[in-house]
Amino acid sequence: MQPTLVVHADWGSGPGKRWMAQAILRGDSRYAAHAPEPVGEPATLIRRLRVDAGPTGCILLGFDFPIGLPARYAERAGVQDLVTLLPRFGQGAWSDFYTVAERPEQISLHRPFYPLRAGEQGQVRLQHLLDGLGLASAGSLRRRCEQARAGRRAASPLFWTVGGQQVGKAAISGWKEILGPALCSGCDVVIWPFAGPLYELFQPGRVVVAETYPAEFYTHLGVTFHRAGRKSGKRVQRDRAANAPTLLAWAKGASVRLADALRTEIQDGFGSSGGGEDHFDAVVGLWGMLNVVLQRRSPGDPDDDRTRKIEGWILGQAAE
Repeated sequence: MQPTLVVHADWGSGPGKRWMAQAILRGDSRYAAHAPEPVGEPATLIRRLRVDAGPTGCILLGFDFPIGLPARYAERAGVQDLVTLLPRFGQGAWSDFYTVAERPEQISLHRPFYPLRAGEQGQVRLQHLLDGLGLASAGSLRRRCEQARAGRRAASPLFWTVGGQQVGKAAISGWKEILGPALCSGCDVVIWPFAGPLYELFQPGRVVVAETYPAEFYTHLGVTFHRAGRKSGKRVQRDRAANAPTLLAWAKGASVRLADALRTEIQDGFGSSGGGEDHFDAVVGLWGMLNVVLQRRSPGDPDDDRTRKIEGWILGQAAE
């Protein structure tokens, strides 16, 4: 079956930076996509989406924060299965897991996030994190799916909590407020690829969670930003608007219907406000997910145990 509801949540470190775009499957087997809206209260997100999908509807829910642990870290910490352990983070031996270390000496395998604040130049360094976790290089802080690839730079390390991407803080929020509680809720919630191949996971009444990465989807969809000696990129409205023909052409080719408000946002480059980049990535993420759902691109299901149990994978990224 195809998911009744496909949702991509662009997950910033703060509530104001969290926007989601949705597409619902209509009776004619075509998806209808809607303009981005605030994610709202994390604790109620899945419950609200289940209402929208109906009691037998299947939901594919994508988040652009990491869902997985670096293999070298997991080996040192004795982690053999992330999904089994994830609900226990913040409890017992893992009680300090989500407490960001303020000083290098506070870093440990059970308290791996650092630093609490950026500090002055030279006061906080990635080397502190490597030393505290007993790892040899920055590469060992990244999962296989996060390494640099053709057309895409390496992702920021999971446990590093400062800088422009803020993936560490986003992961803490997502794991603590959504994934951990969801796995303990008694509802049918599974996480890809840990639970199995994507298309086999789509079942009535189920919520399938997947990790997404808009920068990965840029290459799938043909989204580009041309730099010519001026400020450019997704933070610039005119550059977002320059990608409107590409986004609209993809929707037409995939037979995805667009709500009028969404079409207007795409053509306008998602407005001039500072949140335009979040709206843009919410929609690019939705397009990337639909690209996989409609089988225009493979999910990238991994076939090795390390990836399926520990590191996870980015939806749509080609397996290596």
